[in-house]
Amino acid sequence: MTTVTDNFLSDVNARHLDALESEAIHILREVAAECANPALLFSGGKDSVVLLRLAEKAFRPGKFPFPLVHIDTGHNFDEVIAFRDARVAELGERLIVGSVEDSIKRGTVRLRNPQTDSRNAAQAVTLLETIAEHQFDACIGGARRDEEKARAKERIFSFRDEFGQWDPKAQRPELWDLYNTRVHPGENMRVFPISNWTELDVWQYIAREKLALPSIYFAHEREVIPRNGLLVPVTPLTPPKDGETVETQVVRFRTVGDISCTCPVSSDAATVDAIIAETAVTQITERGATRMDDQTSEASMEKRKKQGYF
Repeated sequence: MTTVTDNFLSDVNARHLDALESEAIHILREVAAECANPALLFSGGKDSVVLLRLAEKAFRPGKFPFPLVHIDTGHNFDEVIAFRDARVAELGERLIVGSVEDSIKRGTVRLRNPQTDSRNAAQAVTLLETIAEHQFDACIGGARRDEEKARAKERIFSFRDEFGQWDPKAQRPELWDLYNTRVHPGENMRVFPISNWTELDVWQYIAREKLALPSIYFAHEREVIPRNGLLVPVTPLTPPKDGETVETQVVRFRTVGDISCTCPVSSDAATVDAIIAETAVTQITERGATRMDDQTSEASMEKRKKQGYF
């Protein structure tokens, strides 16, 4: 039976999501109005799926005033790439793919073993090359402040210098939702419309909007290797090491990225509602629970962002 308290909480939550949505739509329209040649980064992940819905609400029935861009490491999960292509086709929007593989062939990205080494950090090089090639002055992304310490330092309009670098000490004030979007040639902005959202907000919005997602976000059986407190998926890129035991577990992915550094979590949450219930009580961030590259040091993400990472 629904109680008065349940109705009150439901109303409060609806108004909270409405406020977040309104802020994000305002930011997207600000980008379109103030920036000469923006792009929206779309990987097929849950946060960029939310961004696409917000862009629809901001600009439909017209076309988006920017192309979609994906920096493809070549080591992505097949389910995510298939979903990306299907969603772009459904929207009828333009997708530009920057390829880390192409950067390796050009010699701008150098790895000890290009076939197996993680390409996650190398995305920064390919992103900067893609920005330069298309002369983008702003890239809209789905990063959120609750994900990681370095991202908590980001402004909504995050200034990048002519080398694509981020300096946390050189960010611009954003008082009263006023944004300074001025850039000189070669400089650009990274813009984060859902910066103030939490992982729980994202999932509740997905539920409200009935958004489709790649299947790996939901519980499924997968071979994994327990390693350093994480569950490493068994793939040709991430095989078991000597002495390690392969287990089959029911897992889901909280975030999706390069196979070489993205891990699932143990979970039987097979629906959006079940994921919301699980997310509401978790005490570890999604990147802290699933990303091997963020565990190398306390400043891993900040170092990558200073080199041009998302």
